Amino acid sequence: MAKTAPNLGPKLQAIRKEKSLTLEQLAERSSVSKSMLSQIERGQANPTFATLWNMTQALGVDIAALTGSDEMAAVAPSAIEYVETNFTPTIKSPDGKCLLRILSPARSAGDIEWYELIMEPGARLESEAHAPGCMEHFTAIDAGILIESGGRQQRLKAGDTARYPADVPHCTR
Repeated sequence: MAKTAPNLGPKLQAIRKEKSLTLEQLAERSSVSKSMLSQIERGQANPTFATLWNMTQALGVDIAALTGSDEMAAVAPSAIEYVETNFTPTIKSPDGKCLLRILSPARSAGDIEWYELIMEPGARLESEAHAPGCMEHFTAIDAGILIESGGRQQRLKAGDTARYPADVPHCTR
């Protein structure tokens, strides 16, 4: 018997209202259009995984809070959480030259986020300012990475780590 897709709309709306957010505020925080959020809340559209990820990150909740999925619920501290590579969420830059693999669990979003960044030669990943006080930590696997933040630059060799303010526009090249 096939499982039906979870009805995300009412859950999304309840969580949004619980956090005293308007559709416009959630749209701004999640980079999901107000009209798409409205359609999802009314059950007229189903979000892609990337849209679902953006919504849960903006709301500060685990994906399981929207899906009601027992499989995605928090893992007991004594358990080993195992994620096969094909289930690791990925985000591509608009130009397709950067691939971000989201390695941190959804439940830690906002506190700690861990990514693997794979860049083609000459690629550039520009980021807007994140929350006040946010810092990024970047460890280069290969040489030739340039980090820009707050008007400063730091070139990295293989194995080097840069820690820098991410509450200002910043760039990895």
